[in-house]
Amino acid sequence: MSKIEIKHPDKAVSTGAYSAGVLKNGMLFISGQGPLDLTTGEVISGSIEEETLLTLSHIKKIIEAAGGTIDDIMKCTVHLENIEDFDRFNAAYASFFTGIRPARTTVQSVLADGIKIEIDAIAVLDK
Repeated sequence: MSKIEIKHPDKAVSTGAYSAGVLKNGMLFISGQGPLDLTTGEVISGSIEEETLLTLSHIKKIIEAAGGTIDDIMKCTVHLENIEDFDRFNAAYASFFTGIRPARTTVQSVLADGIKIEIDAIAVLDK
C-alpha cells in the first residue's frame, strides 16, 4: 500500500512544506498543529487553554478526514512555549480526551509566531 496524504478539510492556505497527515498501513502520522486560522494562515492567540483546544480540534479534523476518531490516537508530542503553562495545558488536554488517553511527551520548545503550543500525533486506524 502506498502512503496517502490526508489534508485538513478547512486548510485553504499553505503553512509550510509538509502534509497535515500521512497514512500508510493503518498508521496515521499527523504533523505538528498549532492555533491557526487555516483559512488565512494567521495565528489565533489566546490563553494556553484556548490554544490547546484549537490545536487539538485541528488534529481531530485530520483524523476524521482519514476515517478515524480521536480514540485512535496512540501518541502525542506536545511542545509548550512556556513549561510553566503545563498545569493549565494539562487540564485543557484532559478535557478533550475521554477513556484511555494517548501516550504523551511534553517539552518546552522555542515556537514560531508567538504560538504557545504545537502538537503532533500518531494514530492507528482499524480499517
